[in-house]
Amino acid sequence: MCAATSDVLVTGATGEIGAEITRRLSAEGYRVIGLARRAPGSEFPGEFLVCDLADEAETARAVKTVVERYSVDRIVNNAGIAEPQSLDELDMAVAQRVWDVNVRASMQLVQGLVPGMRARGFGRIVNIASRAIYGARDRTAYAAAKSALVGCTRTWALELAPDGITSNAIAPGPIGTELFYRSRPRGSEAEARALASIPVGRLGTPADVAAATCFLLSDEAGYITGQVLNVDGGGSLGGR
Repeated sequence: MCAATSDVLVTGATGEIGAEITRRLSAEGYRVIGLARRAPGSEFPGEFLVCDLADEAETARAVKTVVERYSVDRIVNNAGIAEPQSLDELDMAVAQRVWDVNVRASMQLVQGLVPGMRARGFGRIVNIASRAIYGARDRTAYAAAKSALVGCTRTWALELAPDGITSNAIAPGPIGTELFYRSRPRGSEAEARALASIPVGRLGTPADVAAATCFLLSDEAGYITGQVLNVDGGGSLGGR
């Protein structure tokens, strides 16, 4: 029997992509529970918890609070950090933090929420990966972490399918956020290279990622699991 709720947990909820996901989910009638290291600077369309996902103990406390207060049947593991470094310069402490935020926290949150999903016979897990899973310069730690998250996605799909729980990932290409432009200023050669890698000829938007996320969270996506949806304007095709 399916007794799904409308509660959705979104991590990294105050970033540009996370904020657009939460806005769209709220508009579609979901109750959104946001999780991020800093409180939102403006009105948030739902409930909000402050949590540094790089801290395992703090994440555990957040899981406990969420389970006690809400009935979450959908989760979007959107939080992520990249910390670009070349292989020669790679700092293992930085690599560990990248792993913790992108992978360990996602595993910890899903592990805490799955019992409730299983009891209600319904669940949706959406992990936000990256086009970096195909390789990216100066992104050893990030590419490794997002590739691991894809591995988790597929493993959870196999383990949880009998319980009515799907698990999918989205791999965005270059998205025109402040974070993107911080390392690739407007008009720079780096921005031009990024654009040249995208067959549709434009950067993605947070709305592009949010639309794909909301579909995979929906009831209609119940026959889709273990998949990676590339939201990258065709950039992953490598045909240019």
